Amino acid sequence: MDARTALVIAARRTPIATRGRALSALSVDALTSPVLSATLADAHLAMGRQAVVGDVVLGNCMGPGGNPARVAALGAGLAYEVPGVTVDRQCGSGLAAVIAAAQSIEAGDDRLQLAGGAESASTAPVRSCDGLPYDRAPFVPPGWPDPGMPRAAEDLAVVAGIPRDRQDAYAARSHRRALAAAGRGAFTDELVRIDGLAADEVPARGASLLPRFTALFPGGSLTAGNSCRISDGAAAVALVPGGTSSAPGLALRAHAVIGCDPALPGIGAAPAIESVLGSAGLDVADVAAIELVEAFAVQTLAVLERIGVADDDPRVCADGGALAWGHPWGASGAVAVVRLFSRLVRGGAPAGTLGVAAASVGGGLGVAAVFEVVR
Repeated sequence: MDARTALVIAARRTPIATRGRALSALSVDALTSPVLSATLADAHLAMGRQAVVGDVVLGNCMGPGGNPARVAALGAGLAYEVPGVTVDRQCGSGLAAVIAAAQSIEAGDDRLQLAGGAESASTAPVRSCDGLPYDRAPFVPPGWPDPGMPRAAEDLAVVAGIPRDRQDAYAARSHRRALAAAGRGAFTDELVRIDGLAADEVPARGASLLPRFTALFPGGSLTAGNSCRISDGAAAVALVPGGTSSAPGLALRAHAVIGCDPALPGIGAAPAIESVLGSAGLDVADVAAIELVEAFAVQTLAVLERIGVADDDPRVCADGGALAWGHPWGASGAVAVVRLFSRLVRGGAPAGTLGVAAASVGGGLGVAAVFEVVR
């Protein structure tokens, strides 16, 4: 394998918990440090030796600032020579961090890179501007549409013509898949027990319950049931240059970040997937596993429709997704890579099997990456 190909050889995450619940006392760095430690330990075991860590790249959206990647790296016991950098592409931050770490390897850095994402929505600071509170900074300059994510998802439902019953059916399926996967231990090897929590907080919302949720907008189709829950969690992967390890892993074959209409940011993953498949010379039919950040059912459905994948395709979030276990903003893109690692590498998929991780991003962005199993 080319030494400038980045290879994921270890992948871990915390359980994901709803904001204000099981992980609410933990800051961004406190969530991240145990995951970095576990991921690095797995990488050393896979390589059969200790590796020099070049950097820690962490995605985060709403944390305290001050470069939490650096704080988490020191908290994980890494040497103070390991710098750390924090990336913000909003809901795509975790995947963007993995890509950024891979780019260091692609540029010739021969050291192990730790990358991932974290979000502690529970401890996110209250922000203000001119003495007035605000939830987030603007994604666009004045004069551009800058809807909140629920409003943007509702608008996408109208534009794409996706009714509520279809959204509810997808959300219910995500919950069923997540509960079934948890029941058979599909997440056991990727999870790091933290603050007493050993499993995701996955609520048992069945298809019979979802229709009871009230629409978030008058006459609309978006509900709390077909939207994700705001959550706390962290995820990380270890990347090494190709040829430096004989361990099985995921080779990052192509990656892309694409802009889209900021009025409809939920569609962003679609052009990103189209771009990354095109640059890799692939078609969606060539892909065995797809992990999308399921912020809203309608967003996921619109993306799948555009790339020509059926609503119930078993390749998509086969063990459930963010609709079931929640969406820790800065972490979710990295969680998607951890899930691909479990599904394909831990799951025994043969060499050459392909997977895609992707996220739509507030402000009108999409991020996607193609990974290939190496054995």
